[in-house]
Amino acid sequence: MSARLLGPGEAVDVPTEWPIRSHQVLGEGAVSDYVDDVVATPDGAEMHRQYLLHPGAVAVIALDEADRVVVVRQYRHPVGFQLIEPPAGLLDADGESWLAAAQRELAEEAMLAADDWRLLIDMFTSPGCNSESIRFFLARGLRDVPRPDGFVVEHEELDMEICLVPLADLLDGIYAGRVQSPTVVAGALALEAARLGGRLDSLRPADSPWPAREARTRHLEAIAGLA
Repeated sequence: MSARLLGPGEAVDVPTEWPIRSHQVLGEGAVSDYVDDVVATPDGAEMHRQYLLHPGAVAVIALDEADRVVVVRQYRHPVGFQLIEPPAGLLDADGESWLAAAQRELAEEAMLAADDWRLLIDMFTSPGCNSESIRFFLARGLRDVPRPDGFVVEHEELDMEICLVPLADLLDGIYAGRVQSPTVVAGALALEAARLGGRLDSLRPADSPWPAREARTRHLEAIAGLA
């Protein structure tokens, strides 16, 4: 095999912005816009790339003292499934920190708060066709709270069920193909890997920098400069 072996510290995603020659909104949506960019490649050519411009999201893997994960059953129309998912939501509130968004989503969807917040992983959900970045928080020290003032349960959430599932059972479901939501698959596997690797107490602080969001800001600025 002729592949280069990455050295210590080289296994890292590198923020890179190829020049955008033009930007066109092909369709505006309630959450994402479908856009077409003409991008200059390093060899001097140009390419078209169509993708969804997404605001980003947070997800919460909430673990109780009995080693159970808080999940919701939520209908997802595009795939035709009621999926098992962690509490999660969009980064669509101006001025709200990522941690505050996660805390809000946990209260809104599961009526819980947590005393211990850490970071599990950051992830691009589908970087070839979607700009969505998602941050996964680990929440422990759970306690009941009411839903935030002003929160209205509507649409899919009207039929959403809050559940507890033992982490071992959740992992069994993932490996058997019975549990398929990317947020719960990535979050549960990240939690198990952290436990097995003895990383739980050394996970990143909940307010750590998020390079994907900085890159998103630069991308949006580049698009705005074309207007």
